[in-house]
Amino acid sequence: MVGRPFDWRLRLIQLLAVPGLLIAFYLLLFHNGDLVSICPPSGWEDCGIVSGPEGRFSSVGPIPVALIGLIGYAVIFAVVWLSDWSEWISLNAGPLLATLIGLAFLFSVGLTALEVFVLRAICRYCVVSAVIVAVMLVLAVGHVRQEAREAVS
Repeated sequence: MVGRPFDWRLRLIQLLAVPGLLIAFYLLLFHNGDLVSICPPSGWEDCGIVSGPEGRFSSVGPIPVALIGLIGYAVIFAVVWLSDWSEWISLNAGPLLATLIGLAFLFSVGLTALEVFVLRAICRYCVVSAVIVAVMLVLAVGHVRQEAREAVS
């Protein structure tokens, strides 16, 4: 590894990016109409209203939200992976990840608020993705705090 000792938090962030990638890819295929939803509409749960092809908030302009998530998870995964190869990324991985994941968290909070308060429906996959991002944020902040403690010592 370049420039820093092993940190389990970074590896867990990278590991959590994998199911995030899979969920985002599934939602992108569903959004594009290439897959049928496996969550049938029932009460609060309706993936079609939230992330389906006709979902009001399933795209930001012409860009599907699932594609934004897919790219976001890929970038997070890549930052951790590249930190083993690039000294600059290694030295800045903590703040870089905290920023990227913080933005992803704010985006997820906004989307979840739209689901609950505007659409009055949730998508189980979107909720799982939001939880993954929240856990990643806690890990990234923990990593930055650990680096700050080590810098003072």
